[in-house]
Order: sequence, then structure tokens, then C-alpha cells
Amino acid sequence: MDLLARPAEDPADSRTYLLNEKTAQDYRTAVSESVARIGAKIAGTDRPFTGITVDGLAPAVSGIDLDVPLHDAAAALDELEEVYLRDAVYFHHPRYLAHLNCPVVIPALVGEAVLSAVNSSLDTWDQSAGGTLIERRLIDWTAERIGLGEAADGIFTSGGSQSNLQALMLARDEACRRALTGAGVASPELDTPPPSRLTDVLPRLRILTSECSHFSIRKSATLLGMGAEAVISVPSDENKRMRTADLADELARCHRDGLIPMAVVATAGTTDFGSIDPLPEIAELCDRYGAWMHVDAAYGCGLLVSRRRALLTGIERADSVTVDYHKSFFQPVSSSAVLVRDRATLRHVTYHADYLNPRRMAERRIPNQVDKSIQTTRRFDALKLWLTLRIMGAGAVGELFDDVIDRAAEAWKLLHDDPRFSVVVAPQLSTLVFRYVPTTDQDPELCDRVNLHARDALFASGDAIVAGTVVDGRHHLKFTLLNPETTLDDIAAVLDLIAEHAGAYLAEQPRPALSAR
Repeated sequence: MDLLARPAEDPADSRTYLLNEKTAQDYRTAVSESVARIGAKIAGTDRPFTGITVDGLAPAVSGIDLDVPLHDAAAALDELEEVYLRDAVYFHHPRYLAHLNCPVVIPALVGEAVLSAVNSSLDTWDQSAGGTLIERRLIDWTAERIGLGEAADGIFTSGGSQSNLQALMLARDEACRRALTGAGVASPELDTPPPSRLTDVLPRLRILTSECSHFSIRKSATLLGMGAEAVISVPSDENKRMRTADLADELARCHRDGLIPMAVVATAGTTDFGSIDPLPEIAELCDRYGAWMHVDAAYGCGLLVSRRRALLTGIERADSVTVDYHKSFFQPVSSSAVLVRDRATLRHVTYHADYLNPRRMAERRIPNQVDKSIQTTRRFDALKLWLTLRIMGAGAVGELFDDVIDRAAEAWKLLHDDPRFSVVVAPQLSTLVFRYVPTTDQDPELCDRVNLHARDALFASGDAIVAGTVVDGRHHLKFTLLNPETTLDDIAAVLDLIAEHAGAYLAEQPRPALSAR
């Protein structure tokens, strides 16, 4: 019989699809066939993308009648090849150089298979006893690597945006508590009479962050009811790091204007530039003004296991930290966490329900992770990191991240020495922002069009994928290196492809008319 096929005259007893002791062999067969197909696909992929367009693929997907099942997993996988696998963007390919997507390590994929089959939910102890303890141990391990101290705690999340949101929610509620109780900064010159109502506090709250920080900071402010205008953008220096002198000025201005600096968000690995804000100096300012210090290390968290750990000096003074293991720890999406210096602050997300986590459980010290999370049902994503550490070790993960940082440094020199390109800044991590510069015409608008076209044409070819961004109002291209298998030859080849597409575009442009003599 074909893989999970059912006779046409017996269109599948629905219970035969449930995973249990009676169907365990069907499960083994189905998963083995799926893994074999994916393995063959990965082995045979010779470019990161096919170049398929939305219009080219959409009819195949919309044409499938989801009310008519195939009753055959092999047939479903054949169909999946046509609507997904053939045209997927493959991050494992060395010429995928676009976003913060990493190739994944095999131990984590083993964890993915296990956690999906068992399907634990990490909200309460009675749904995931061992999983609860494993997640808590990994949070402790990460907090130890950061240096947050014995009172630290945290929770796994869906990604950096959720981690940032939860951290800022805690910062908001702590700021409100301190303002209403008068538990502010000890320094007399900063003390002000406490307001009497919450509605008096909320409009005064401000978040300060670098102009290069992640957009989720503004989104979080909006979701928290503060509005994007509550975020104060602090200028960055020539290396795209927050200017602490400007931060000090903004904090002082907040004090003069009767505003409350609820939080300062420092970034350890900006999305565009991989820049790391001056964490020790920011920590000093946060201490002086009583501001919660949050470090968004979604990208730079791989430094925790790297030989470059010193780049994160100062992160140990943060009140909260975002880490994305699914970036620089080479984990499958999703695998992220938010950590806090003081576990008591997590009470701001604690709500008890008699049907799930009644208060008596906390009194009996039964560990329900939902008490610390803004999610309820959560996957056991921590298992992927657990098996990665137990099989290959933290040092091996760090070596992979160090490899891509080394490659980025080599690529920067390649770009810097190539007259066809202008590179913005030398990388601290593994991103490079650059711009193709036509030699025949330096018109900035033409440069914009050339770079936009080159990126689109490269994507349409499927030969490589690069990202784009805007710097000082002008369109640039971006390499994000997270694949240790990407070589300098790969990078040089992609640069040549960009130049070819740019040159073809320029050749099609009308020449300006010659002026009469």
C-alpha cells in the first residue's frame, strides 16, 4: 500500500490518522518518506530560489480544492513539491545572503521532530513536566552566559518582536509602579512628587532607542497603548552605534519636561549594520536616570558562545535581554527568549485561572510557565536548543557564528577595494550594507534605480538573494551572512552578478542629448 493510502471504497476512517500506539508504524513510514524527500531536495538544490513570481505560483495554490482530500500522503507530498518545495527559498544555500535567516543544525531538527510528535504545551506543569524543567534550565543557562545574576529568570517566546514587546511591557508596568509609589531614583535632583493616578503617568512615559534599532520597538509602544510618538529616536555615530552623548541629552530633556524615561533600548546587533551600542555607557545613564535598560540581542546573542564574547560587555547590567536562538544559534524558527534580571518583575504578566493555573499551584511551588509568559499555549521550542547543546555543544555553535563574522570582515575588504561599490561601514557582526556606484554617472536617483533593479533582477534569476535597505534616504543593498558554508568566492560571484544586472540596466537607459557648441 502507498504511504498512508486508503482504498477508494473506504475513504479513510479518520481515527487512522491519529498518532497513537496503533498507528505508530504509519507514523514512522510517513515521517521517513518525508525526511527522505526533503533530504534529497536539500542535496539537489543548486541555487537558493527558482525565481518564481507571485502570479506564476498563486494559481497552483488557489486551484487546490481543500475540501477534497487525497487520502494519500505520497500524493500530498507530490502536490507539495509543486506548490511549495520546488519554489521555496532555501536558507541553507551559500548564496542566500539576504535576511537574518540561518541554516539549521541537525541536532535541532531532531528536536523539532520529537517536540512535534509529543506535542507538549509549555504553559503548565501538568501538560509538560520534563519540558518545563528543560526550558527553565536553558533560561538559567542563558542568564548565566549573560551574567544577569541569581535572581534572573525568563521565558521562551516566538521571536524577537514578542521578546521586545514583553520586555517593554514589564518596563512600562515597573515605571508606573515606581511613579505611583514614589520609588524613583535616589538622586535628589531627579526626584519629583509622585502622581496620584495611572492616567497621569502613562502619557509621560518615553522609550529611548537608537535610530538604527528594530521597528518592533515602535510597534511595541503602539501595542502597549503609548503610541509610536512615545519612542525617542537617538542618533547614531559613523559606526551606526547609539551616541551616548545624545542619549544623555535626551534623558536630561525628559527630566526637564516632566517626562518619565521608562526604558532605554540598546541594540546588540542592529538588523541593517550588525552594530552594537555602547552598553556600559548606556548602563551608566540608565542607572543615573532610573530607566529600565533593555538589550535587544536578537542578532548578537551568538556572541554569548563566541570567542568575541567581550563585544557584549555591559549586557550583564541590563534589566532585560532579548535573544533569538533562531538567528545566531542556528536553530529552526521559532526559538527565542526574553530574560530579566529580577524574576519578581515577571509578576506583571501573571494571571491565574482556576481551570489552568490556580493560585494554589504557585503557593505549592508548582512551576507553571504560563505565569511568566504573555502566551498561553506554547510549543516546546526549547528542546531544539537543548539537543543542540547536548550533541554538538555551545563551543561548536560559537565557532559557526565566528566563521560568518570572519567572512564578513573579508567581504568588507573585498567591497572596500572594489571601485564598483561603496560600502557604508565596517561590520561588527556579519552584515554589510553597500551600493553599486555607476562609473558613468553619479546621479543619486539613477544610483537608486540601478540598485533597486539589480536586486530585483538577481532575485528573479534565483541565482542569489540579497536584501535591500535605505541609508540617508538612498537605496542600498545588503548582505547578511549567517551561513558558514558561504565562501569569499560566493560573495565575489554575487557581486559580479549584481554588477552585470546593473550594467544591463544602465545600457538600456537613454543617453542625454549632447548640447550644441
